[in-house]
Amino acid sequence: MIAAALLSSCHPVPSPDPTVRLTYTNPLSIAKADGTHVESCADPSVIHSRTPGDTAWYLYCTTDPHTVSDVNSQGALRFHLITMARSSDLVHWTYIGDAFDQKPAWVKDDAGLWAPDIEYLNGKYFLYYTASDTKAGGSAIGVATSDSPAGPWSDSGAPVVEPQGPPGGNPGDRRWVYDPDVIVDDSGQGWLYYGSYFGGISVRRLSADGLSTDAASQQEVAIDNRYEGAQVVRHGSWYYLMLSATNCCNGPLTGYSIFAGRSASPTGPFVDQAGVSLLEPRVGGTPVISMNGNRWVGPGHNAVFTDAGGQDWTLYHAIDPNDAFFTPGGVNKRPALLDPLDWIDGWPTVRAGNWASDGVMPAPAAQSGQVSAYRPHAPALDQPGTLQANFSDEFTGTALDARWTWVRPPADGVAGVDNGALRFATQAADLYVDSNSASVLTEAAPAGDYVVEVKLTSDLPEQGCCYNYAQGGVLIYGNDDNFIKLGVVSIWNTRQIEFAKELSPVPALYPRYGNTVLSAPGPDTWLRIVRRARSATEGGETYTASSSRDGVNWTRGGTWTHALGQARIGLFSMGGSGFTTRFDNVRVYTLK
Repeated sequence: MIAAALLSSCHPVPSPDPTVRLTYTNPLSIAKADGTHVESCADPSVIHSRTPGDTAWYLYCTTDPHTVSDVNSQGALRFHLITMARSSDLVHWTYIGDAFDQKPAWVKDDAGLWAPDIEYLNGKYFLYYTASDTKAGGSAIGVATSDSPAGPWSDSGAPVVEPQGPPGGNPGDRRWVYDPDVIVDDSGQGWLYYGSYFGGISVRRLSADGLSTDAASQQEVAIDNRYEGAQVVRHGSWYYLMLSATNCCNGPLTGYSIFAGRSASPTGPFVDQAGVSLLEPRVGGTPVISMNGNRWVGPGHNAVFTDAGGQDWTLYHAIDPNDAFFTPGGVNKRPALLDPLDWIDGWPTVRAGNWASDGVMPAPAAQSGQVSAYRPHAPALDQPGTLQANFSDEFTGTALDARWTWVRPPADGVAGVDNGALRFATQAADLYVDSNSASVLTEAAPAGDYVVEVKLTSDLPEQGCCYNYAQGGVLIYGNDDNFIKLGVVSIWNTRQIEFAKELSPVPALYPRYGNTVLSAPGPDTWLRIVRRARSATEGGETYTASSSRDGVNWTRGGTWTHALGQARIGLFSMGGSGFTTRFDNVRVYTLK
């Protein structure tokens, strides 16, 4: 023993490298005993077991089928009531069953159990969920408890958040009481966030036993008609409210994206990086993730966790446009994706701003003593190069330059050049699927890659409802059925920047139009589209949108892919009469 000790002191045994060498690629694999895999894990929620002796991680997914062949005795798709899976490394997952074998008695028979949120409170596991409809009428938040993250689960027997009317609205209506998320603040007080487009996002105090909320404590934290899927994260001295925007489930044209605001208090007010509130009609929100031009579209509804080495990660769902549906045009396949969440200048962004990964990635540190090999590398952002004077216009003089041509010329007085701007009245017309009646002002675009920017002002009222869907902005226009559109639009009581794509032809039952949104528009708004050709193998082009409220500080939004070739640059002002879009300029640059 003495000799061994002396040998050890002379030649120290090197410590094992704690770095995880495991890698992964999206989407995550969830294996089933029959050899198939769970192909949809929407609205994922995750927890590291707190049970002594159990070091596994557990994953929970919204009600969905698992595969195309996952059918019942009548041949209809089988919808699993909250899929559960287990993993020791956060990469390889195994299906362990469903949280419920039948719906709780207070839930309507044809309702879904959506958007699970797993929490560990008071020495037990709490599984909060959305009941999309109840026997009392309207959606609600429920909860089930267990001594194990694998169940069995015992439902509380009543809503944690009851069906209700929208804030300030008709109490007879039923707002969307969806998407629960629970946090506990430094004082030990629990808070439950919930809500969706119809009704907005609210927060309430959670009871000490985790089974009810105080309706009198309810506060609104995000305006309606913009967000859903709350996820609240404490980072430093701030609470960050992450929310998902637009349509979760539009197949290959899904533009779902995640935005954030932060507050010193769990009840808000939450403001974005530019200081714009998430309650403002010109809706605030700093992008956390959107499309980046690879195969993944519609990244959204996330869960955030910290691995054993201290790196933050997020699980979320997205859609592969080449495998978007279980049946054509039917239920969307939304597999679970995993990526690191980084903090840049105090704000969360997935993969340091690179957003969804579609290649080999270093795995998280799943177990104590490990560290991930991941290191953040921020992307180089697109920048305008040299101004292309032949394609740019400051709209001086009294008439349009000869370079501009109309698709469907407007009636006299609808558009004209005066006071250093193009004045373009909103038309009671549209450019949407088969409603191709709006006038479009177009010019040729330069060959190759370029950047186009416009500065515009709309006289839409600062607030109020409803001016649907009056809008103005810039197009990359192939034809009436193939274009990229970026504009400021009135959506019910909000003013938002929409970034849309229309495509034709498409397979039967597939969508032709899809949209995402950007950060808040201002009284004056600057819009930018970067057009970049893809490789010959990929084909087509990418179109990346950015916006600014001052013409200096720009916020990047999502990227659509399209095959428009040498399409024209266009301007539009449409969606309902009575307003005017004023274009101060159109500036086209080379891409630096």
